[in-house]
Amino acid sequence: MTVQEPSLRERLYPVSLTLAIVIVDQVTKALVVARVEPYTIGAEFFGGLVRIIHARNPAIAFSLGHGLPEPLRGILFTVLPIVVIVAVAAYYWRGRDLTAGQRWMLAGVLGGGIGNIVDRVIRTEGVVDFIDVEFFGILGFDRWPTFNVADASVVVCGLAFVFAVFRHERQRQG
Repeated sequence: MTVQEPSLRERLYPVSLTLAIVIVDQVTKALVVARVEPYTIGAEFFGGLVRIIHARNPAIAFSLGHGLPEPLRGILFTVLPIVVIVAVAAYYWRGRDLTAGQRWMLAGVLGGGIGNIVDRVIRTEGVVDFIDVEFFGILGFDRWPTFNVADASVVVCGLAFVFAVFRHERQRQG
């Protein structure tokens, strides 16, 4: 069975999601920076279940690499994600076997990745994180590590992509 080459429109349409995520991510971060003092709670919702907090993360997810020297951290956490974004973008563009849904999911991953790279380049204090959610002691966390729209996009779209790939392969095989 031959796979049909996706049209230019099929490839470009999901890029609207990428752009939307970058815009929403940067606008929400700008609002937090402008209206909430660093490391303070700006708002609480649902009895403190969700809070808006202005935090900065100079490392990567879960503050991994926070202890690395600044020059190394800056290079590693900017260059490595750019390499990953380029690889995902290349797969997105060249992947003939991607379903339309998988293409949208990768577009979401790209939007989140680009949103955080923009932060790393323009905000030297670190990526702005602001969504703080109660986690009820699950996995030892009273609160989940603070995150942002870009982080949520990468995680949600990335997990959806992985599940979609497994599901697609299972359907193909049997």
